[in-house]
Amino acid sequence: MTKELRRVSLVVAAMFLSLFISGTLLQAVNTEALADDSRNVRNIYESYKTQRGPILVDGKPIAESVAADDAYRYLRVYDNEIYSAVTGFFSVFRGATGIESAANSYLSGQSSSQFFEQVNAVLSGNPVTGAAVELTLDPALQQAAWDALGNYRGALIAIDPVTGNILAMVSKPGYDANVLAGHGNKKVRKTYQELGADSASPLINKTISGDLYHPGSVFKLVVAAAALESGQYTASSRFANPVSVQLPNSTSEVFNHSRNTCGAGSEVTLIYALRYSCNVPFVELGLELGQDRLRAQAELFGFGKEIRVPMLATPSIFPEAMDDAQLALSSFGQFDVRVSPLQMALVCSAIANGGLMMQPNLIESVISPNLSVIQSVTPEVLAQPITSATADVLKKMMVQSVTQGVASNASVSGVKVAGKTGTAENGEGERVTLWFTGFAPANNPRVAIALVIEDGGGRDTGASGNGTAAPVARSFFQAVFR
Repeated sequence: MTKELRRVSLVVAAMFLSLFISGTLLQAVNTEALADDSRNVRNIYESYKTQRGPILVDGKPIAESVAADDAYRYLRVYDNEIYSAVTGFFSVFRGATGIESAANSYLSGQSSSQFFEQVNAVLSGNPVTGAAVELTLDPALQQAAWDALGNYRGALIAIDPVTGNILAMVSKPGYDANVLAGHGNKKVRKTYQELGADSASPLINKTISGDLYHPGSVFKLVVAAAALESGQYTASSRFANPVSVQLPNSTSEVFNHSRNTCGAGSEVTLIYALRYSCNVPFVELGLELGQDRLRAQAELFGFGKEIRVPMLATPSIFPEAMDDAQLALSSFGQFDVRVSPLQMALVCSAIANGGLMMQPNLIESVISPNLSVIQSVTPEVLAQPITSATADVLKKMMVQSVTQGVASNASVSGVKVAGKTGTAENGEGERVTLWFTGFAPANNPRVAIALVIEDGGGRDTGASGNGTAAPVARSFFQAVFR
């Protein structure tokens, strides 16, 4: 009998211990994670009992909570559509997105950093006030990026290559977050359904997420980096210069954009091929390097990895297990290579910053209601995908692409711009995707950008990165250095 009682006691004790551990994890260790989970609708309701902290740009609110004369007590108000991709929305019916979601624990006052304020709130009976989140965005550059994109569908992201701070983040079309933050369920639901059904995907922040894009020729920067890093190639390395090259084990051919040779002569150098964005020599180079070396270089730049800004960016893709024909297409950014504008901005910023790729960051500081700084972000190296020597060579190539090559429409009077364009095909009969990535001033980079334009026109219209995307970049750079 005693033996059986001992067994039962041990089982009961084990159950109580498990319950204690589970309760501790839920109430202490996982508190912030549970509070930030977008599925935690109860937390959204609770948040309306407190005044949610503002989201600031240059000290001015672009999102804040104001008193409301209804049961929710507070209404979230947004300043401008140009920030919609950044702020996202905070809705009692649809949860939260963007910074509203990623920084929810601070904005709602539930961060562990505000523990003493939470205790004081319990003792006083007054609810906690959320902290203010100051962003790294430059309001003038944000407006410049919005204006430069005009009526195009697409995205533009600008990064300080030295610090990693995101200076502009624009996704078009945007939307009015005020409607989704409203307290009328019927109107919010109708608007959300309409925005979700819109083929232009206004609810998606295209700089970091969504279906991603074929990069086209901007991916040649990664291929050129892999070649230079291998030690087997230099800017002067030469490649055969035919009009076209037949894909291995296929009847299909790859042509340069001009449908001609890459300049005169039977051979072409790497620097010339990048300057004029020739596909044929890059097919030759990609096949010589092999997919393992290209994938390794892409991964050093961040492909396949989760990066938070603090919103989670969709990892960019370099395909696995390709045959030689697929590898050939991937060597100039086609086949199944997929990237976000953030990814290409990181590649570009690493070149601009002497080979160091900084952690991209959208939050400058978090400030409690008593004005104490809860968190401040310092620059952090994310990786060193290339050496400074390789960065210098790539920088020279990109400058020549703007001064002499097929990124000429990005040139700005009085400012040396380094850049690379891209024109990505999306299948037979589909409209092309147009790209530009670059930085300026080339000799002392202050801003690195990547921009993408969806629905860039049919291939038969002659649409190109230099014809459409490069002028957008020029307009942005002109505003930056005006």
